[in-house]
Amino acid sequence: MFVVAGESLIDLVAKPLEVGRSMEMSAHEGGSPYNCAIALARLGQQSGFLCPISKDTFGDLLMGPLNAAGVVRLIRERSDCNTTLAVVTRNAKGLPAYAFYRQGTAERDISRDKLLAALPETIDVFQIGGFLPIEPEDAEIWLDVVKQVAARGAVLSIDPNVRPSLISDFAGYKERLGTFLDLAHIVKVSDEDLAALDGSMSIEAHAQSLLARPNVKLVVVTMGEEGSRAFTSSAEAEAPVHRPEVFGDTVGAGDSLMAGVLSALSDRHALAVGKLAALDAQALGEVLRFGAVTAGLNCGFVGCNPPRRAEVEAVLKTV
Repeated sequence: MFVVAGESLIDLVAKPLEVGRSMEMSAHEGGSPYNCAIALARLGQQSGFLCPISKDTFGDLLMGPLNAAGVVRLIRERSDCNTTLAVVTRNAKGLPAYAFYRQGTAERDISRDKLLAALPETIDVFQIGGFLPIEPEDAEIWLDVVKQVAARGAVLSIDPNVRPSLISDFAGYKERLGTFLDLAHIVKVSDEDLAALDGSMSIEAHAQSLLARPNVKLVVVTMGEEGSRAFTSSAEAEAPVHRPEVFGDTVGAGDSLMAGVLSALSDRHALAVGKLAALDAQALGEVLRFGAVTAGLNCGFVGCNPPRRAEVEAVLKTV
């Protein structure tokens, strides 16, 4: 099973009205791990989501796409806490800004016992999301869980999805994130993540620094319109973005790409600690291309709407 651990939330997208009038907001399901779990299931993987879901109305909204995609909800009992909210506003260029409300919310309603009891017997890949290292008390619990999963021999992957606006102590956050990165075998980051962590380093320098960590074998970097790159200790590759016929937005594109990369690695029987580093440039390029098409098809819609495997394969046959 592909287990995805981390946050689910509701994006409240603000729509400004005339001056003096109230503001309209539309609610959309979200959260990077939540999106990735759905994308994996749509690509035909057995996908499990490790995150408490609230009993509130927003929790009901989150449940719909999970159930429709066939994602296994590993924590069956729903939480009495409210759903995390992210208020999304856009500037004059249409770029989003986020304000998060997650104090005492369902995705933080966790304990070691609850999380460990929810783990399935077989875990092929354990994908962790970006909120886990943000708060020290949460990071301590999640780190224990990740260490126990690592001891089982599962491949660990991480998408930090760095959110500076959520982090009050960035130095402490970087230290906590580093402990998770030291356990990971696959790291997917955006160029914006890398700039937030250390803007003085090039993408190549960041990739080599990550590969120098104890367990990292593969680094994938997304660069928006510039496509994506992949690095191992012995090979590199890149892939352009896939542009859909009709563009919606980029919400969930990185999460869909992550799911596509993991699925493509699985197709090549490369999701094993000893096999990741052996991927050559051609294989890396094919993996990135699958991820790019998955992300691009998602961008044909407004909001996160990852494609099915057949849709991805249909595009790949034409290139």
